[in-house]
Amino acid sequence: MNVQIIPLQQAPSQQFSINLNNQSCTIKVHQRDGHVYVDLYVNGEAVVLGALARDRVGLTRHAYLTFNGELLFVDTRERDDPRYTDFSARWSLLYLYDS
Repeated sequence: MNVQIIPLQQAPSQQFSINLNNQSCTIKVHQRDGHVYVDLYVNGEAVVLGALARDRVGLTRHAYLTFNGELLFVDTRERDDPRYTDFSARWSLLYLYDS
C-alpha cells in the first residue's frame, strides 16, 4: 500500500487539481456547520459529492466508484474529526493506493 499526503491550506473552502496515480482529480474541501465535506471529481466526472470527513474513515469506500484508491483524513494527535484551522498541521488528507 502506497501513501501520498495531499497538502491542504488552512482555509474553510478550497479547490485544487491533482494527479493521483494517473487519475486527473479535482478535490473540493469545505467546512460548513462545524463539519468538513469533500467533493471528488475524476476526469471532470463527479465521484463523491458532499462526503462527510471523519477521522480515519474513507471518503471513497464503495468499490463501484470510478476511483482507484482511497482518500481519508487522519488526526495526527488525537482521534477527532478534521477542522480546517489545523489542516496539514494536525489533520492530513491521505491518498492510499496499490502500485
